[in-house]
Amino acid sequence: MADIKIKKIGLVGGTGPESTLMYYKELNSRIDALTGGQAMPDVAIESVNFRRAWEYVTSSDKEALSDYLAEKVNSLYAGGAEVISLTAATMHIVVDELNAKTDAKLVSIPKAIADDAAAKGFKKVGLLGTIFTMEQDYMKKDIRDAGIGIFIPEKKDRELIAKRIYEELELGIVKESTLKEFVDIINKMKEEQGIEAVILGCTELPLLLNSENTPVPCLDSVEIHIRKLIELAMK
Repeated sequence: MADIKIKKIGLVGGTGPESTLMYYKELNSRIDALTGGQAMPDVAIESVNFRRAWEYVTSSDKEALSDYLAEKVNSLYAGGAEVISLTAATMHIVVDELNAKTDAKLVSIPKAIADDAAAKGFKKVGLLGTIFTMEQDYMKKDIRDAGIGIFIPEKKDRELIAKRIYEELELGIVKESTLKEFVDIINKMKEEQGIEAVILGCTELPLLLNSENTPVPCLDSVEIHIRKLIELAMK
């Protein structure tokens, strides 16, 4: 077997479990394929208590959330992981605080998406995700810095999307009726705001949406982030 060097990957998972499974499976199968069946990566996962983390998010307790996530990141770093990331976009709500509490350099989901959108030449994109992802700036800043306009659905649509993510997709439940609701919202954004693509800004959204069943191309945060992790791990 060839001496193939792959950096150890560290994932902060559990937010939610479905996306963590997706990351683990894809990282292993894709690197195996890229190396011609010669190697899979060493992957360490620190899985958080989703209910605890979500309580910190909903109560806006950024200090407690960043402390909790820093504990996980520092554990991965101490265990030799060189490519470390959070597996949920919403947890990036404390990415600045988290970066100040760890020596690890996190591979950011928002930055990876911004780079991908810019490379594809999009000028206006929509953003779907949890209520926090849609309404706060942590997912939008890198997009704006890349010179791209970013738009979110109207309030009632944001509330519907957030409800479906929390009550269905986080639990691995995928419904045709929910797909229709989301496609209707994307269509409205295309017509009223002129979006050319939509960011799936929650790591569970690709369970439901993709570029074949939506009226504009999807910027799949999981797909884009996984490609970036693989690129860095194999560099």
